[in-house]
Amino acid sequence: MAARRFVLIGAGQCAVAAAGALRARGFDGELIMVGTETELPYERPPLSKGYLLGKMTATELRIEAEDWFRQHAVDVRLGTSAELIEPRHHLLHLSTGERLGYDAALIATGGRPRRPPGLSSDHVAYLRTRQDADTLAGRIRAAGEILILGGGFIGCEVAAAARSLGADVTVLEMQATPLQLVLGPEMGQVIRDIHQAAGVHFRTGERVRQVTECPGGLVIHTDRAELHCGLLLVATGTTPNIEPLAGSGLDLTDGVPVDEYCRTGIEGIFAAGDAAAHFHPLFGRTVRVEHYDNAIKQGAAAAASMLGSGKPFRDPHWFWSDQYEHNLQSVGIPSGCDQVILRGSVDEAAFCAFYLASGVVRAVVALNRAKDIITGRRMVVQQFRPDPRALSDTSVDLRELTAPARSKP
Repeated sequence: MAARRFVLIGAGQCAVAAAGALRARGFDGELIMVGTETELPYERPPLSKGYLLGKMTATELRIEAEDWFRQHAVDVRLGTSAELIEPRHHLLHLSTGERLGYDAALIATGGRPRRPPGLSSDHVAYLRTRQDADTLAGRIRAAGEILILGGGFIGCEVAAAARSLGADVTVLEMQATPLQLVLGPEMGQVIRDIHQAAGVHFRTGERVRQVTECPGGLVIHTDRAELHCGLLLVATGTTPNIEPLAGSGLDLTDGVPVDEYCRTGIEGIFAAGDAAAHFHPLFGRTVRVEHYDNAIKQGAAAAASMLGSGKPFRDPHWFWSDQYEHNLQSVGIPSGCDQVILRGSVDEAAFCAFYLASGVVRAVVALNRAKDIITGRRMVVQQFRPDPRALSDTSVDLRELTAPARSKP
């Protein structure tokens, strides 16, 4: 029997996790990783935090050293993009002109910053790559100011870093609060308060109508005002990289659709990480998650499925964000819940918010209470039904509260 060839399309955290899991599970066939960037895979979360502030080096960002790829027999093709997949013939067309046959392929292509149409200027910045972070850091220091379009995680984290660099920061967000679509309006207001206390200017509920050039910068025309800036960071979300599957017949509206095993509807093709629209058995719906931890765990899960030994991927999605001295963590999916129970002190910026749907814990968001996330994760996985009064009572040990659930078979 001929040796099998697996191709990992993408060279980020998800692909590295899949490669490690494949070798750990005994796959001894040919393993090729294709990535558009020209350097070995690195971690992206620090780009908007520690690396942007100059507290980390490029070497420290590396996910694995160069020797790791040799030891695991991973053929890494850098500076190369996957142009097209021919599912019928199990062929992958590369930007180099090469055509690769494969037995199984994993789409781990991640995403790219969403770029508003017609917005092209030397005064506009995006943040996705290490080179983007290098450029952005220098421009923030030179300009002494930055206007950030978008109050999501990238926008908020860069705002915190820019304030630490002494820059004047304005965040323009069309929702009523930052992070509202992820955390809801109550938690979004807490994040806003933290940033405002640090000197960040927020303009929320405001839509951009047009951006025009002016001497030395840009004019941002909104439905309320005209704002001038020398540097504009666009942080309005990402677009999944699905181009290799164009024409495949899959619905690629919001990523590559996969089932609970990370399988697409095409034999031999799998997807994981930021580009995957995954049917989540725990929540009973399809979700696309753009988080570091999910990329690692889902990449490993997809690897098992590529080998025919996969299990439904049920991880509840955990992520964190460091902003100033504050640590924000979340597990689960807060959207669609009908009750929020607070535990701790909002005034002291140390609390948990438990999101319930029909009495079941579906998500937990913790600000400066990292230990509570461990128990909160267990609640989400077990679809725990708490006593709301006990849940909000800080004198009640969370671990004891969930003890009956832990003892169930």
